[in-house]
Amino acid sequence: MQKLPVAILGATGAVGQRFIQLLLDHPWFEVAEVIGSERTAGRAYGEGARWVLDGEIPEFVRGMRVKGLHELFDSPLIFSALPKEAADPREMELAAAGHIVCTNAAVNRMIEDVPLLLPEVNADHVRLIDVQRATRGWKTGALVANSNCTAMPGVMALAPLRRFGIERVAIVSMQAVSGAGYPGVASLDILDNIVPYIGGEEDKVETETQRMLGTLVNDRIEWLPAVVGASCNRVPIVDGHMVNISLSLREQPSMDAIQEAWAGFVGPDPVPSLPSAPEKPVIYLQQPDRPQVRRDRATGRGMTTSVGRLREDPVLGYKFAALSHNTVRGAAGCSILNAELLAVKGYIADFQPEWTEHLEIDLA
Repeated sequence: MQKLPVAILGATGAVGQRFIQLLLDHPWFEVAEVIGSERTAGRAYGEGARWVLDGEIPEFVRGMRVKGLHELFDSPLIFSALPKEAADPREMELAAAGHIVCTNAAVNRMIEDVPLLLPEVNADHVRLIDVQRATRGWKTGALVANSNCTAMPGVMALAPLRRFGIERVAIVSMQAVSGAGYPGVASLDILDNIVPYIGGEEDKVETETQRMLGTLVNDRIEWLPAVVGASCNRVPIVDGHMVNISLSLREQPSMDAIQEAWAGFVGPDPVPSLPSAPEKPVIYLQQPDRPQVRRDRATGRGMTTSVGRLREDPVLGYKFAALSHNTVRGAAGCSILNAELLAVKGYIADFQPEWTEHLEIDLA
């Protein structure tokens, strides 16, 4: 099968580098264009990028010419790792020009006709693309977002519990410094320290959680009818966002019933069979001191959410901890999984992965 050429916006940054790393041996997509800032545009990627991930810059991308943000791109599929200032209005322009844009940027996430996708949780929200195209007059283009990286572990852990009637949720985060990008938080601010403030983060966690856990009704999303509060903190670890969650559930299930809900949770077809989907999207760890960032962030190639410490909460009823890898599940990995879903659903013009011919799924 001929692979689909893809472009990466913000390719020299930390999340852009994660895209390159995750797409290195992807069975459907191949990196054909890398886009950077004015500082790096026109230079070879290996000269303009300061590689911050483990290992070396992959050879296939080292000699690629870095394009400027406002050049023309040939790739039908574009992954965006842009900061919100650069993403607005460029992402919309590219979608209007016919590109499929899968973005990590916050600027367009909460627009009503932009799907905020976490495929195991709300794959049906992809149908907002039909609304988007009809409303905006786009024939082949689309803009699809993945969520804030801190909302991700909470939503993954809460999704299997929707059956019990989620009423109130309190979230306290412990967020890695890589969530701030590179160079991120100054060392003298984060070493030997916890910073109890991340600008704009708490509102994102609260609202995006309700939207992703909501229901698609006709042409719009009805948010989860629950009260969600968040307190966000930056802590001195490199990768991995952990959240402590307290919640009330209308049906008051047993602890065993909650663990069974996590153990049996899988996404709707065809999500479990997509190349980037983990075998288990959520796992529960029985050890009393897990999950732990260093030990558990890479579970499922960084795409699994690890949950633990389920116990009674004297205020709301239940409490537990959840952990996700913020630059994999919470950023580049989720964008790639979103693009895989779009490909299988037939939203990428003239591209259909060969293996879908043998699956009994609705591509409409």
